[in-house]
Amino acid sequence: MSQSSEAVYKAAEALIGDLGRDGLTGPVDAITTFVELSVPLTARLCEAFGVPGFRPESVDAARDKHKTRAALKAAGLPTPRNGLIRCEDELDAVGSEVGFPSVLKPVSGAASLGVKKVTCMSELRDCYREVVAELSSLVVSSGALVKADPSGVGVEAAKVVDLTVLLEQYLDGCEVDVDIVMSEGKWRYAAVSDNGPTLEPYFNETWGVCPSLLALHKQRELKDFAIRCLVALGFETGVFHVECRYTSTGPQLIEVNARMGGGPVHEHNLRTWGVDLVEETLFLALGIPARPPVPPAPYEAIAYYLVPAKSSGTLEKLPDLEGLRRAPGVIWARPLAKVGDHIVGPADGLPTWVVDVFVSRATAKEALDFVLKWEAENPPRIRP
Repeated sequence: MSQSSEAVYKAAEALIGDLGRDGLTGPVDAITTFVELSVPLTARLCEAFGVPGFRPESVDAARDKHKTRAALKAAGLPTPRNGLIRCEDELDAVGSEVGFPSVLKPVSGAASLGVKKVTCMSELRDCYREVVAELSSLVVSSGALVKADPSGVGVEAAKVVDLTVLLEQYLDGCEVDVDIVMSEGKWRYAAVSDNGPTLEPYFNETWGVCPSLLALHKQRELKDFAIRCLVALGFETGVFHVECRYTSTGPQLIEVNARMGGGPVHEHNLRTWGVDLVEETLFLALGIPARPPVPPAPYEAIAYYLVPAKSSGTLEKLPDLEGLRRAPGVIWARPLAKVGDHIVGPADGLPTWVVDVFVSRATAKEALDFVLKWEAENPPRIRP
């Protein structure tokens, strides 16, 4: 995706419309995506060609966090205080309304880019300028929001997504993901996985564990809440990655992703519960009802760690990943940065992911303990 949204839509519509005219292909049966920024495009193409898919208005409400909050409030669901900031003149009014601590974020973003915690009004002013500058530097390349580089590849993000900023109440408690399959208006699969604490004031992911270590009654509350959020947005069928926090007052929504989660989500759902979210996405896109069989107990437990840089500088040495790969139960251990790269720690910006580790154990606690111990004992060497 390196053109405007309208140009991409028209090109895709023309190509799909030509299917079947060459005598070799047939008309379109299904249109789907696993890429966040392509979900609105896919919904509109599904509507145009009359194939199963999301209603565009539901997708738009999920992509726009301010609209999401309004939909939840209308449905009687809990939602944090929030307000849109369209220009610097609105900072004082919105900051006073929302209060502190709070979180500044793009109203429709991805990958935690431009998301930052703020603790007071003066910090809000500084962070707003920082976030606006960061958002203005983003481009869309191959369907993803990324920072622009000298190659010039990509289209300005502002031409593709809404980069208006939202300020919302900071949510306490632990963060979780709820992966959900809905079919014919009912949930058919829902699994909770835990997320580790982020390196605040930023919010990019660190570790995760599946199945969840939370008490079963909290997991049930989170599943029920996440499903009710989907219903409030008008969704009836699809695969969803719903991010929540279990706060001191109960479940709260961070955001709804109307597609399978990225990163390790496919692999850990498949290994833990035997549910292939890619298959379920394809079945639903073809109009085939989803009925994934789910075992009464997990097949195995998974933990992963996207190890962030703790400080900025030049990466001098990676941990011994080859040795780690030989350890029992290690599914993968791979570098996300190269020796010689300049990497960023939380004191200077969104932390750089350095290493990606994914392991299997008999229990979730054993899996999590393994990756936490390994990370603590094997820090990357960074020269300031």
